[in-house]
Amino acid sequence: MIPILNRINELSRIEHSSGLSDTEEAEQAALRTQYLQILRGQLLTTLLNVSVMDELGNDITPKKLLDKKVANDQ
Repeated sequence: MIPILNRINELSRIEHSSGLSDTEEAEQAALRTQYLQILRGQLLTTLLNVSVMDELGNDITPKKLLDKKVANDQ
């Protein structure tokens, strides 16, 4: 699990119950940005490990993905 998720959820509960201070709003925005960066990184890592195969077993991975894999390996 992503460690900052607990704090994001805590701030969300506070926001819904009593509202957030300016400091808490800034912290929430920063944590959400960081969370999205983590998710995007995980998704990219997953996609870089994907190969697309047709029914005959031929690799038909899109060229754009292959190029990104090569660029990431360097």
